[in-house]
Amino acid sequence: MQYQIIPVTPFQQNCTLFWCQKTKEAVVIDPGGDIELIQAAIKQYDVTLVKVLLTHAHIDHAGATQSVADFYNVPIEGPHQEDQFWIDLIPQQKSHFGFEHADSFSTDRWLNQGDKVSFGAIELDVYFCPGHTPGHVVFYHADSKLAQVGDVLFKGSIGRTDFPRGDHKTLVNSIRNNLFPLGDDVQFIPGHGPMSTFGAERSSNPHVSDSALGMK
Repeated sequence: MQYQIIPVTPFQQNCTLFWCQKTKEAVVIDPGGDIELIQAAIKQYDVTLVKVLLTHAHIDHAGATQSVADFYNVPIEGPHQEDQFWIDLIPQQKSHFGFEHADSFSTDRWLNQGDKVSFGAIELDVYFCPGHTPGHVVFYHADSKLAQVGDVLFKGSIGRTDFPRGDHKTLVNSIRNNLFPLGDDVQFIPGHGPMSTFGAERSSNPHVSDSALGMK
């Protein structure tokens, strides 16, 4: 599997293009905005978009979902159904954050813990990781040891939990119980900022490391 990070929106959110090297089928994860940048990457790598995937429904991750799905005539998969209320709030988010182009949408498939998402010869595992939002999911490609974690975990930090229906304890549990067991050598693409590994965060992240939680 190949990938390309495409920073979009004024929040420089890490929209990501994943594609199968064998078939050139691709998915775009979290198309928050700047659809022209997403289109340019799809054209540059000469891939065929077959799905839009969402980790969660905050506007910087989901604002251009409907536009991308309509332009390429592809289905939308994700997030978990608990994020429906955030989808419903996209018009309000749009006004609050000053986004010019963002629309509500209807997903074609809600995702749950243990689900699989496929494109070409690639299969991604779905992990339900609430806390930042109640319906947040993470996508993991076992063969590449690569995860797209949205706003669950960052290099040196974790997702905010002060938004409606955020919960700090739930977020920490999602990270410790769902992500870290995948292995210290797993690389992850966060929703914002640079990549890291689960091992590095388990070792030094001030919010969820072993030492921070009194486990060493």
